[in-house]
Amino acid sequence: MSKGRDGAAAGGGAAAILLRYLREQNRPYSAQDVFGNLQREHGLGKAAVVKALEQLAQQGRIREKTYGKQKIYFADQEQLPAASDAELRALDGDIAELSSKVQALQQSCRLMEGELKELNGSMTTPEMGKEIAALRQDCAGYTERLERIKSATNHVTPEEKEKVCREQQLYRREWRRRKRMATELLDAILEGYPKSKKQFFEEVGIETDEDHNVTLPAAV
Repeated sequence: MSKGRDGAAAGGGAAAILLRYLREQNRPYSAQDVFGNLQREHGLGKAAVVKALEQLAQQGRIREKTYGKQKIYFADQEQLPAASDAELRALDGDIAELSSKVQALQQSCRLMEGELKELNGSMTTPEMGKEIAALRQDCAGYTERLERIKSATNHVTPEEKEKVCREQQLYRREWRRRKRMATELLDAILEGYPKSKKQFFEEVGIETDEDHNVTLPAAV
């Protein structure tokens, strides 16, 4: 610290500056905060700021609170002039106005957060370009396949399709009828068979649809 700054602190100049600043701001500050805020304007060194704050606190002109290893300084509220009714009403109005602004800003922040979340979940422009290219390639493949089908000469006529459907229905009915007959016959035999159904099938060599994972085809 320079000799000039030491002189200012010793003469009470720094204390007066800090006292006025704390009363005007009327909020708590650490010595580092005060030094950072007033260094350029008043050319105060950090040591001078710390010393002046400690002196003001010892003199009872400001209040001091210790939080861990850090000290916080603020204006003594009892030494500040009392506000008039008009000033209090004006302050209440300011508070209401600021509260309204805070609510509006919070609502705006929530809307922007929602938009940001939606945008983060959307595809980027390069990703969209790749997706469009892939879809165009799929469309080209489907178009080519459709053209081949249209140009084929082995189309099934409606009459042929109807014939196939009738035959399929006939075979499905016959499948169910024969399976029901076989099941009834086997159940009758098993009533007098001393062993289990599984053992009987193994001895006789019967294979079921389930053994080969065969199911009745759906109707067309």
